[in-house]
Amino acid sequence: MGRLVLIVEDSETCAETLLIALESMPGLEARVIHSPRAAIAIAWDSSTEVAAIVTDLHISEPSRPPTDGFDLIRELRAEPRFAQLPILLISGDSDPLLPARALAQGADAFFSKPYSPSAVRKKLEELLC
Repeated sequence: MGRLVLIVEDSETCAETLLIALESMPGLEARVIHSPRAAIAIAWDSSTEVAAIVTDLHISEPSRPPTDGFDLIRELRAEPRFAQLPILLISGDSDPLLPARALAQGADAFFSKPYSPSAVRKKLEELLC
């Protein structure tokens, strides 16, 4: 197995689109995760090398933190070994301030839905170089 890119997305359509776009990246394995808690557990697992995370903003688990993509980013960024981990945030929200807020919260890139899967892949390739 190569380095792992986690796609944290609860929409099957969005997850599948991203998986198709990212699964052919050389040396990487893309995996869809439907929960922020599961993504954190995989990232903390020392036997797995997580190369990047692509997460939806509104991916939540009722009554369990993290409650959204921002919480996931904050929790990962609080751990020094994840300070440089590429994290891409995706959202369907129309708030014009959201891209700046995403970057301020620790995301490396922001994409509005509908997004171009090839643009997500290109940005991920840039960040992993």
